[in-house]
Amino acid sequence: MRMRQKPNWLKIKLPSGGKLESVRGLLADNCLHTVCQSAACPNLGDCFCRGTATFLIMGNVCTRNCRFCNIENGEPEPLDSSEPERVAEAVKILGLKHTVITSVTRDDLPDGGATHFHNCINEVRRHCPDVKFEILTPDFRDCQEQAIEILRDALPFTFAHNIETVPSLYPIARAGGSYRQSLNLLRIAKEKYANIQTKSSIMLGLGEIDAEVKAVLVDLRDAGCDRITIGQYLKPSRNSLEVVEYITPEKFTRWKHKAIELGFSWVISSPFARSSYSAGQESPI
Repeated sequence: MRMRQKPNWLKIKLPSGGKLESVRGLLADNCLHTVCQSAACPNLGDCFCRGTATFLIMGNVCTRNCRFCNIENGEPEPLDSSEPERVAEAVKILGLKHTVITSVTRDDLPDGGATHFHNCINEVRRHCPDVKFEILTPDFRDCQEQAIEILRDALPFTFAHNIETVPSLYPIARAGGSYRQSLNLLRIAKEKYANIQTKSSIMLGLGEIDAEVKAVLVDLRDAGCDRITIGQYLKPSRNSLEVVEYITPEKFTRWKHKAIELGFSWVISSPFARSSYSAGQESPI
């Protein structure tokens, strides 16, 4: 049964308080963006209250216009060479042991922003040598091999790139993206980087059917993907795509078991699962 009214399991009360506000203040003081805020993530309060955040580098304006996303589309500002230092300072002040760095898509840059990722990682590591990293990258549409090579000097990290949805929905949900190109990026990363984990994420509730979801999971495993998050799509803004279906928690549990059966070593599957949520957990299965 497809439900359009938001069910009780998706109704949460956002926390407030000192820790939440102190993290907000730190980010504002350092002129830093987080995907938590820019993408209107439902887990923002939980993460901020635990003193964690996913840093959104290279500005908060994207060169793509994916209709599931809340990040502004347009012409981005030039890269800020001081950003790596500011990210490092925030990581140090927050005392983070595990840091996620992601970015808007920057099709305007020859390397898709790979060098800036590299600089941010290494600057954080210079200040906080014991921190562990996950990077969540765009698809590096025109420079995948080049980007993977640039990032090699910033290893080790978990390499994540989100497949987002099933191939049939790419024309309406992810214009400018390519399902096969996204799979190829994950495959190249797995082949080029020894002993690293690769990760992806898929949203449910956009109108996909079960056979399509299973096929995506199989394709990801064939590309060597180790980790997967499966979550509910929630409409983040008035102009975003409508939710077609609210998936029950029981069905998310079934998808978790299917992902484990297919060989994923790390799985989070629940209505509020997001690509970077609980990224520091060693083995949530």
